[in-house]
Amino acid sequence: MRSEVNIVVMPMCSKRLPEDNFADLEAQLEQLVVNEPTLICLPEAWLAFGRDGNESLNVSKQSSKWLEKLATLCKCKRVWIAAGTMPIYAVSERYSAASCLFNEQGELVATYNKIHLFDADVADSAKHYRESEFTEPGSNIQVVDSPFGRLGLSVCYDVRFPGLYQVLRQQGADILLVPSAFTTVTGEAHWLPLLQARAIENQCFVVAAAQVGKHENGRETYGHSVIISPWGEVLEDSELSLQPIQRRIDLSEIDKIRAAMPVATHNRFKSNYI
Repeated sequence: MRSEVNIVVMPMCSKRLPEDNFADLEAQLEQLVVNEPTLICLPEAWLAFGRDGNESLNVSKQSSKWLEKLATLCKCKRVWIAAGTMPIYAVSERYSAASCLFNEQGELVATYNKIHLFDADVADSAKHYRESEFTEPGSNIQVVDSPFGRLGLSVCYDVRFPGLYQVLRQQGADILLVPSAFTTVTGEAHWLPLLQARAIENQCFVVAAAQVGKHENGRETYGHSVIISPWGEVLEDSELSLQPIQRRIDLSEIDKIRAAMPVATHNRFKSNYI
């Protein structure tokens, strides 16, 4: 029987400068008492929440510095960190929205580049979002072995594309990570239903670290960092707080639910991709 694992989710209201956000992360970790293997989950754009793509592009050109600092932090604190997203320079003045997973030895064990880019019009102060203007979309799926089960990596807008999560499940994911920066408008309407749907249909835990509040660049994000069970129950919800949420989750719950209702076996729809 599989054991319980310790998950910590850190909401953030990230600022424009990486130095400020890294200092916030260090301060939060300083207060955390860790006496067992622990996975720390950060939101999308945790390192820098810039005014525009140009600011993120500039940060991406210094990404190696921040990756090294993050690796050192993991090693010092003896924790795994799923580092939401940070801009990493790609090619031709474009960057990837990279979700980087570090182990407790400070080793970078996986990088997932956000596949689905948020190009949408929203009835908020920003009005028009065009992530593809500066961001190079990813193309590779990442499912990673860890002390916390197999982790399926995804980011924010990906959650609207259930086919991605079906493939993550096919590749053995136990926990689906969804670091995000949902707008307040779309979050109020869709955030929890989307996350619960991905948990239920794939019979996986969902861990979603979220940006929250009004940012220096004028954007407002929805918050509600959550941990959701494979049955779709919201186990923890930070709501609008910046306080981390923590939960020991029982991975054997996945096996029980999948044995009682083996939807993966019952699924008669197949595609060439799956």
